[in-house]
Amino acid sequence: MADPFEVRMRFTSQLQHLNASVTSAQKAAQYALRFRDMDEDLHSCILEQLERNNMNIRANIMYFIEHFLDMAQRDGHPDYIRMMQRDIIRVVDAVAPDDGSGAANVKVVRKVLQGLQGKGYLESQAVSQIEDVIKERETNVEDLGLASPNGDVEMTDMPPSQTIPKPGRRSTSHQLDKRQIEQRIEEDRERHKRERESIWAVPKAENAEMNKLWEETSDFGEDDDRLLTEELDDFQKEMEIQSSCQHHHGAANGNRH
Repeated sequence: MADPFEVRMRFTSQLQHLNASVTSAQKAAQYALRFRDMDEDLHSCILEQLERNNMNIRANIMYFIEHFLDMAQRDGHPDYIRMMQRDIIRVVDAVAPDDGSGAANVKVVRKVLQGLQGKGYLESQAVSQIEDVIKERETNVEDLGLASPNGDVEMTDMPPSQTIPKPGRRSTSHQLDKRQIEQRIEEDRERHKRERESIWAVPKAENAEMNKLWEETSDFGEDDDRLLTEELDDFQKEMEIQSSCQHHHGAANGNRH
């Protein structure tokens, strides 16, 4: 049996090293599912890391949660989903707290909550109530040391001059340094790139490709009826020509006998 302390430390390390890649999220999720007998303990690790780390790590863990619940559902372990439903308010408060430190994470929270709602992990009423709360928190981005007045933007939406803390601005314990801001910009770009690529992906559901084509096909109209009639006429003419050729070919063979 694995040492619980070691399992906890390894999972904690994986959470701290999450980045924009899907691979890092999948590895951490697989690890938690591998040690599902310690699910309560590993779930508490997620909460602790959300509350103890900087804004970037909190955002990465928030994105991780959606991947994690997807894999937990596929793997038949709903307890992780149940615990996340139970503690979702605590999660949101950690990722985008009301002290202004997580104002730039409001968009991350909103995006993940919408994903969780769309997949049935969260009820729409709960998400709506949380949205009312975080809406007030996105206006506090000035406290983060960023010049943009709009908290509902990702770092990639801001010009570089507005992402670097201004000199002489009131310092806070949550203020990001230049390296963290650059890291966040890079990770946001990576996620945007992956989202653009996924637009063209066809889901692996049964008949998904056929359904996609059906939805994108226009309604049947007079032009379609005319084209079908013309194609049928062409087909009948082709068949008549082939029949005539076969008749002549048969007659020629008979003459040779």
